[in-house]
Amino acid sequence: MKGRIVVKIGSQVLCDPRGELNLAVLAQLAGQIAGLAADGWQVLVVSSGAVAAGHGVAGEAIHRVSDPVARKQVLAATGQVRLMENYRALFAAHGLTVAQVLTSKSDFQTRRHYLNMRGCIDGLLAAGIIPVVNENDTVTTEEIRFGDNDTLAALVANLVEADLLIFLTDQAGMFDSDPRSNPEASRIAEAEAGDLSLESMASGSGGALGRGGMLTKLRMCQQAAKLGIHTYIANGKKRVL
Repeated sequence: MKGRIVVKIGSQVLCDPRGELNLAVLAQLAGQIAGLAADGWQVLVVSSGAVAAGHGVAGEAIHRVSDPVARKQVLAATGQVRLMENYRALFAAHGLTVAQVLTSKSDFQTRRHYLNMRGCIDGLLAAGIIPVVNENDTVTTEEIRFGDNDTLAALVANLVEADLLIFLTDQAGMFDSDPRSNPEASRIAEAEAGDLSLESMASGSGGALGRGGMLTKLRMCQQAAKLGIHTYIANGKKRVL
């Protein structure tokens, strides 16, 4: 075994603006991850996209649910099934099995839950199975949620003592200003975890489908790097793994 890699895939990568899953991108990512597995890496995926994918499943029927919390739970429940079915089929094409691991903030706050989750994931990785981790949005409320899957990815990387943590987003990495509004923005190829100037360059806003933003990703990269985990931010719609 070469080591462990945690790959966080954001909603902006997985879905189009309507919430439809981008199967071409999913297939490309599955192929790249399968290549890493064949090369001796143990890979764990932290996947957003359940709520976004739920829009594509529920359609106009979701408007029958008036309560906003219940609406998000319905979207998560329906979308998670669709998301995992696509992961199952795409990884099976490479001879790999996936497993769903749904977690909540309390699992990282209670030692027994923490150890149980680590034991489960260790077992899956030892068996050559790709764990697909997501927050359990069907039962999670704003008061007890992680905030975004960038935070969850960093926690999971620490949990499994990962060697690498990769954030896949819709941008080619971190820039010195927002490239969506400034075409002259320059990509930062490498930086030290303790560089305080980075925060002023990062946007704190996520896209239409995501909750996280570049500022959150930066902070999670810094947190993981301080634990000795090398971290990367890359465009998930291009071949990077």
